[in-house]
Amino acid sequence: MTTNHQILLASRPEGEPTAANFKLVEVPLPSLQDGQVLVRNHFLSLDPYMRGRMNDSKSYAAPQPLNEVMIGGTAGEVVESRNAAFKAGDKVVGMGGWQEYVVVNAEERGALRKVDTTHIPLSAYLGAVGMPGVTAWYGLVKIIDPKPGETVVVSAASGAVGGAVGQLAKARGCRAVGLAGGPEKCAAVVNELGFDACIDYKAHPDLKSLSKALKEACPNGIDGYFENVGGMILDAVMLRSNAFARVALCGMIAGYNGEPIPMTMPQLLLTNRMKLEGFIVSEHMEVWPEALKELGTLVATGKFKYRETVAQGLASAPEAFLGLLKGRNFGKQLVNLI
Repeated sequence: MTTNHQILLASRPEGEPTAANFKLVEVPLPSLQDGQVLVRNHFLSLDPYMRGRMNDSKSYAAPQPLNEVMIGGTAGEVVESRNAAFKAGDKVVGMGGWQEYVVVNAEERGALRKVDTTHIPLSAYLGAVGMPGVTAWYGLVKIIDPKPGETVVVSAASGAVGGAVGQLAKARGCRAVGLAGGPEKCAAVVNELGFDACIDYKAHPDLKSLSKALKEACPNGIDGYFENVGGMILDAVMLRSNAFARVALCGMIAGYNGEPIPMTMPQLLLTNRMKLEGFIVSEHMEVWPEALKELGTLVATGKFKYRETVAQGLASAPEAFLGLLKGRNFGKQLVNLI
């Protein structure tokens, strides 16, 4: 336990990222100082926001520095501690990055959080009971604020965030309609996750076709929309939105490689008196305890279903991440580092 393997951002992508933008290195583990904790990362979370951080451009967060460990959420186990609040064997979550071990200054508030794995698997703290789950909860509860009987539509419904949105909407008495890529994903969104309907956007390549499919799946119109994609899907949803519909703008993966995302009929925002609000979940830490309590209870009692796509070994992280950006995963994309 003297060396650590890490993946660094070696270069910034021009357009679509490739495996060549990353570099695997081996470095010695430093000795612990007072207040520090050494964590063996068991799981690495891969998330779409990482694509934006790879660019050196204005955004809501600073760019990922070149030749430094890629940013990322991790779940693992304390193996050595020089901090009274943590002991060897504690299961913890934090932002350990793309590496096998991480030395954490546990004196920093929020740098490391202990978790209970008695009823909730460790990996779930990076998905259903972690940032993706809270993202879903905030966008749905605080922005869409659905009422029983309303229709909530979710893009990327088979992903970690989208799948959570639909289940939380169903728990609030709503009709939940998803959009996902391919018949297999759509069937699982309905049969496993409990959505009322799911539209295969790949089967509807133009706005007219997709709008018609939404009309059939949402006979009473759309009251709330959780946006992860942008582009034509947003256009189609706006065509079917009711007056005073609410849109929680979480992500726009259609433009992550720099593509423009024109809006066909922005006047519908006015015509329908729609509310569209973008949000970053890390800016709303005050709601995390409430959200995690509901999510944790649902997972622990088996009322919340989720899938994980797990790549094996740190070296597999770049290809797994590129696959995530192309929608090859189902549910939460993780890397098992053990």
